[in-house]
Amino acid sequence: MKSINDNLNSSQIVLKQIFAYSALFFFILALVFPFYGIKILILFFLIFFFDIIILYSAGRKRNSELENIKEVIHSIRKNEFSSPEEIKLDKNLAGLEEEIKAMFFRTHNDIENLKRLERIRTEFLGNVSHELRTPIFAIQGFIETLLNGALNDPKVNRNFLEKANHHTENLNQLLNDLIDISMIESGEMRMSFRYFPLKEFMGHIITGFRTLTEDKNLELILYPFNENLQVLGDKNKLTQVIINLIQNAIKYTEQGKVEIIIEEELKFVRFTIKDTGIGIAKENLSRIFERFYRVDKDRSRSVGGTGLGLAIVKHIIEAHGAKIEVESELGKGSQFSFKLKK
Repeated sequence: MKSINDNLNSSQIVLKQIFAYSALFFFILALVFPFYGIKILILFFLIFFFDIIILYSAGRKRNSELENIKEVIHSIRKNEFSSPEEIKLDKNLAGLEEEIKAMFFRTHNDIENLKRLERIRTEFLGNVSHELRTPIFAIQGFIETLLNGALNDPKVNRNFLEKANHHTENLNQLLNDLIDISMIESGEMRMSFRYFPLKEFMGHIITGFRTLTEDKNLELILYPFNENLQVLGDKNKLTQVIINLIQNAIKYTEQGKVEIIIEEELKFVRFTIKDTGIGIAKENLSRIFERFYRVDKDRSRSVGGTGLGLAIVKHIIEAHGAKIEVESELGKGSQFSFKLKK
């Protein structure tokens, strides 16, 4: 708006200057050529008349353009446009039209992002409330049963205490995962990137799962790799990633094996965790990294888990400048893989 007014004022100033210089010019001509004074005077008034017409036309045109701009801005304020392409100004205002379109696009995106964030926040609070309620109610039920007399019954008291303890562990894991996801998404989680050897790193993780796989009669296979390999990353966070992926593979595999494959490439090391478990349907693959998303909610709760593990895995891998990939076929197993700089 200011630029249009400035242009209008500039046009008026220019025309006034032209008129002043014209008057001076014709006055000098009248002095030099007195015999043509009347003709010169008539010519001067004709030019003066045309100056007024030009100034009036320019003013009307600018006023029309200003009204056009006002209408567009009014429509934007009333949310009457659904896309920038609907915004149209006079062809002389093409540059301003592009600026208004860009402003509309940025504002529209900001509003949509705010709505999306509000929707995510509402869903997140609802999911957290639901996930917290489950273990809390279970613990409360076991304790009330024990207080009402089951504490003195040796057939059930230890069983109930063990179940209450199990739900307490689940609750603690949920709170830890909530803290992690909150710190990651807020940018408060700091990564410490160092080179570290893979042999000791993977050996320690695999040892922690031997008992669990033996109890389920599963094979846990870490294929041989270059023992001198080192990768760049946050060792603690990557431990969390590998443990989560192996843990999920074991949870959802009833028979067969879980394989860990480490392949050396030119500049990277590829990690692959494969299983022969229940697999994931194609329509669910794009959502498994969402917070609290579960393919099979009943089964997920029966085997444990907070619904945040894969979301945390995705964030940590992306913080390492990589991307986690997943392939799966229902009933045949799943495969998760990612790369790290070596």
